[in-house]
Amino acid sequence: MNQSLGNLEESVLLIVAVLPEEAYGYTVSEAYFEHMKSRISISAIHTVLKRLEKKRLIKSKMGGATAERGGRRKRIFEVTKLGLSTLQELQENRQKLWQMMPKLNFSY
Repeated sequence: MNQSLGNLEESVLLIVAVLPEEAYGYTVSEAYFEHMKSRISISAIHTVLKRLEKKRLIKSKMGGATAERGGRRKRIFEVTKLGLSTLQELQENRQKLWQMMPKLNFSY
């Protein structure tokens, strides 16, 4: 992996990967809240999406205009091959670390 990712970038990248054809600012924000139990503003999500796109981990295209959005189009994001390989490497590295962890009793 050539680039380092912060926790928020990693989470948003993973969310984009699991929301094919539906990953845009609002849906990413809602999925983040659903899975992470924490709210993040749409503007913060857009900032992270722009950073990930600049790093070529995701790409975007403009969707069609809809009446429910007042005729505005939405920018839809999808993970690139580099983004997928980055996610795979992150997952492998995390699994290696967890495998090194001694068996702990988390219940007290």
